[in-house]
Amino acid sequence: MTTTHAMNSRRNERPATAADLAPLAFAGYAHFTAMQVRAGRVRGLDLHLQRLRHGSAELFGRALPDERVRSWLRAALADAPADLSLTATVYSPSGEFTVAAPDEEPELLVRTGPPATGPRGPLALAVVEHERFLPRVKHVGEPAKTYFLRRAAGQGYDDVAFTDRRGRLSEASIWNLAFWDGSCVVWPVAEMLGGVTMGIVRRQLERLGVPQRDREIRAADLPGLAGAAVMNSWTPGVAVHRIGTAHLPDAPDFLALLHRAYEAEPLVAL
Repeated sequence: MTTTHAMNSRRNERPATAADLAPLAFAGYAHFTAMQVRAGRVRGLDLHLQRLRHGSAELFGRALPDERVRSWLRAALADAPADLSLTATVYSPSGEFTVAAPDEEPELLVRTGPPATGPRGPLALAVVEHERFLPRVKHVGEPAKTYFLRRAAGQGYDDVAFTDRRGRLSEASIWNLAFWDGSCVVWPVAEMLGGVTMGIVRRQLERLGVPQRDREIRAADLPGLAGAAVMNSWTPGVAVHRIGTAHLPDAPDFLALLHRAYEAEPLVAL
């Protein structure tokens, strides 16, 4: 479905001006959450709000009240199409490289744009050793992700997966990784960002009675697995057929299971 919805930004409760946006153009001290809005509603709202609270507590020492965040998100949707992409970024009005005043509250920038569904796949992922700073916070200012993605593309891959210094697979550039052993969904154990879509899928798989386990996964373990996928706010599952030099079999039932779990999560109003 085509859409003509242009990018739109709001600062807190009002439309963002050029003066609002200029200090943020090259700022890197902020965090965000991204979501797909369908029929004016979202999945996993509680997880998005939890992510924003955690990121603000970590970066700013305080968080905006959930109801204030929700009211500003609703304002951004008031005159918008029913289906769209939404990114909510929390930042410090005093900017980077400064010490914030004791009573300074973080602010919220809401950006909306056309809805997204992600690539069709299957994908081939290069493997790079990389550990993100504050991996459990979805923060901005991460040039390494784009740098490694573009290097991987130059080598004939579609994207990149990261390993830590112990050789454990953690996540991909803007994706969480999920694996299939033939009967059980396997989640990699390493320091990483736990995605909202990943959280939705995990809790719905549990409700569906699907076995899941967490384990450390290294490159040497990949040939013994029966499938792999990546997921993020665009989609609960895109097939991965190669990670580094390891080829993974097609697993359509696994992909269908991830999508079924995600779709079992109800859409809720902001």
